[in-house]
Amino acid sequence: MRIIRPSKVVFADGKLEEEFKNLDDDDDIKKFIKRAIDDIKKNAFCGIPIPKKLIPKEYVKKYGIQNLWKYDLPDGWRLIYTITTPNKIEIISVILEWFNHKSYERRFKY
Repeated sequence: MRIIRPSKVVFADGKLEEEFKNLDDDDDIKKFIKRAIDDIKKNAFCGIPIPKKLIPKEYVKKYGIQNLWKYDLPDGWRLIYTITTPNKIEIISVILEWFNHKSYERRFKY
């Protein structure tokens, strides 16, 4: 049985958030990401956990993360996020990036 924990969803940085906002509202990827954000808000643990040994070192270096989650989007796209708990009450899911399957494979060296 999976734990259901609502969370606040934020982007890792302003540049990524702008990139999302600049997507055309009719763009399918923007619709997919919006749906993912809604799902993650309802349950931070709705994605697929990525084993610690497979977390790209650049994420650890850039963001200091300790966990990583993958949310499968339609058409082979992936949304990558981490979950933080700045205090014992609040859960924040931080979107790190999204990309197509080919870029995902490159990032994770599959």
